[in-house]
Amino acid sequence: MGKLNKYFHQYLNAKIVFAIDLVLSVLSSAFALLTLAFFASWDYYKGVFALWWIVSSLIGTVGGMLLFKTYKVVVRHTTLKDVMSYIWMLVIKILVMALVIWIACVMNSRVVLALTYDFLFTLFLLIGVRLVMFIAYDVYKKKAKELNNRQRVLVYGISDKSTAAITRLQNSPHYHVVGFLSPDVQNKHLKISDLPVYVYQNDEDLDSIVDAHSVRCILFATEADVLKENNRLVDYCTEHKLRSLIVPTIDELDGHRSLKERVRDVKIEDLLGRPEIKISMDEIVKNFNGKVVMVTGAAGSIGSELCRQLATFGVKKLVLFDNAETPMHNLRLELEARYPTLDFVPIIGDVRHPKRLDYAFRDHKPQVVFHAAAYKHVPLMEENPCEAILVNLFGSRNVANKCLEYNTEMMVMISTDKAVNPTNIMGCSKRLAEIYVQSLGLAVEQGKMKGNTKFVTTRFGNVLGSNGSVIPRFREQIANGGPVTVTHPEITRFFMTIPEACRLVMEAATMSSGNQIFVFDMGESVKIDTLARRMIKLAGLEVGKDIEIQYTGLRPGEKLYEEVLSDHENTLPTKHDRIRIAKVREYEYEHVNSVLSDLTDLARAVDIPEMVKLMKKTVPEFISQNSRFMIYDNQQEDKSE
Repeated sequence: MGKLNKYFHQYLNAKIVFAIDLVLSVLSSAFALLTLAFFASWDYYKGVFALWWIVSSLIGTVGGMLLFKTYKVVVRHTTLKDVMSYIWMLVIKILVMALVIWIACVMNSRVVLALTYDFLFTLFLLIGVRLVMFIAYDVYKKKAKELNNRQRVLVYGISDKSTAAITRLQNSPHYHVVGFLSPDVQNKHLKISDLPVYVYQNDEDLDSIVDAHSVRCILFATEADVLKENNRLVDYCTEHKLRSLIVPTIDELDGHRSLKERVRDVKIEDLLGRPEIKISMDEIVKNFNGKVVMVTGAAGSIGSELCRQLATFGVKKLVLFDNAETPMHNLRLELEARYPTLDFVPIIGDVRHPKRLDYAFRDHKPQVVFHAAAYKHVPLMEENPCEAILVNLFGSRNVANKCLEYNTEMMVMISTDKAVNPTNIMGCSKRLAEIYVQSLGLAVEQGKMKGNTKFVTTRFGNVLGSNGSVIPRFREQIANGGPVTVTHPEITRFFMTIPEACRLVMEAATMSSGNQIFVFDMGESVKIDTLARRMIKLAGLEVGKDIEIQYTGLRPGEKLYEEVLSDHENTLPTKHDRIRIAKVREYEYEHVNSVLSDLTDLARAVDIPEMVKLMKKTVPEFISQNSRFMIYDNQQEDKSE
C-alpha cells in the first residue's frame, strides 16, 4: 500500500489532474462541434468560428477549475459533492464560451445546441474517466494488499519434493516463493522451475539473501530436511524471527484443506523425529484386509491413530470401544468425513465391565483386537492406585479372556516402557497386565487352556503430542506467558511420533508368531530441559527474558531416566531392525490368575497397603521412587531376609 500511495501522489498530483481535465474538456468541445457539423451539415466546424470555439473552451475550463478547485479533488475519494463542483465548473465554461462566441461570431439555436453537447460530453468524460480511475485504483489496491500480505518464501533444497512443494504454493493467498535455498556451492547460478537457487555457507550469506529478497519464511519439503538443518538453518530462523515451514506428511493430511494450504510451521515434534522407519506396509495391509478389527481405548491418542490407519487397510469392519463420550463422538465425525465407505461401529463401554465387552465380542466377532485402553499418567495413578489395577490389569484380563472365549485370532496389547523395572503404580500395573496376557498365551500353547488366540504385547515410550503429555503442556504454558515447568534439569525421556508407534505396533503384530513382548528402538533420549528451551525459541521468545523455566522436582513414582527398551542384553532380534523381542521371565497361568483375582478384590475394597504389597511381591523389580509406597519396599526386603 505504501508503494501504491507513492505512485498516486507522484503521478496524479494536482497539476497532472489539472492538465488531464483541461485536455478532456477541450477535446469534448471539439467533439461537440464535429458532432453537430456531421449530423446537421453545419459548416462552422472550421475557420474563425472553430478557433474561437476552442480558445473559449480553454479559457472557460481554466476559469471554472480555478474558481471551484476541481483539480484538487483526490480522484480515488471523489464524492457527490465533488460531482456538483464539476457541474458548476462546466457551467462557468459554457457561459464563457457563449459570451466569447456571441461577441466574436454569432449566436443562434445551433450554437446553443453545440454548447449543450459540449456540456454533456465534457461532464460524461470527466465523470467517466474518474470512475474508471476509481475502479482501477480499487482493483490495484486489492492486488497490492494481497501481495503485501503474502509472505516471501525460500524453499530449502532442490530435490523433487522441494520442487513439488512449489506447486502447493502456486496462487496461494498466503505465500510467494522467491527461490530455492541450498548449502551446496555446486548449485550456484542454477535455476529450477524458473526460480533461482541461492547458495549459503554461513549466517552472513543467509543475512544477505534474506535482506535482499525480503524473505520471511523458509519452507522444508520433508522432515529429513528439517532434521538435517536442525542446528543450523532452523536455529537461524528462530534467532532472526523467520518462520520455519514444512510440508506435512500424509499422516497429517485431513482431507479438508486445499492442497495449496497444506504447509505449517515447524514444530518441536519435527525436531525430535528420526529418519523414516521402513515398514512393510503391503504385508500389514494384507494381514488386516477384510477382517473385523476392534480397538479398545479407540478415542485415545494411540487408539484413534490406530483407527485412522486401519481405516485405510480395507478392513471389513472397525469396532471402536471406549468410555469417553466426547472424544468418541469427535472420532466418529472424523471417520465419517474422511472414510465415508468405512463400516465402523462406535461402542461406549468400559473394559472393567465384562458384560459390556461380551456384547461387543458377541455381536461383532472381532478377528483382531488392539487393546489400547489404559490409565497412563504416572502421578495420577500414584494417587489412585486401585483404579490403575482395575483398568490396566483387570480390564486387560477381561479383554484377553473375551478374545479367547470368542476365538479371536490375535490380541495386541499396548504396553509401556514404564513396565520395565517399574518405579510407580502405573508401570507395575502394566507389567502385571503383560504377565497375565503372556501367561494366558503360554497356557494356550501348552494345551492347558482351550483356544487359538495369539497374544502379542508391544512396549514403547512416550509418544509426541499425546493427550496430557509434556509437549502440549509446554505449548500451553508458553502461550500463557509461562512459566514452563520442568520437574528436574537432568530428566530425560524417549519419544516417538504417534503414527510411527502405531505402524510399529502393526508391524510387530504382522510378524508375531504369538505370545511375545515386542520392544521398539526409541532412538536417542531427549533432555526435557533442552526440549522446553527449544520450544520457547521456536515460539520466537527468549528463556529468562520472555519466559521463565521453573524446576518443580520429580513427581511421585517418576524416574530421572527411562529404561532403554532395545538393550541387546535383554532382547532378541527380529527381521526388523527397530523391533526386538524382550527376554522376560515366564509365569504359570494358574498362579498369575489367582494373584490377579486377589489384587482385583483388594482394589475394589480400596485396601491400598495390602494391594501394593502384593504388587511388589508379584513383581519384585517394582521399587518405588519418590513415592509414599517406598515404605513397602523396606518391608519386602525384611521379609526376604
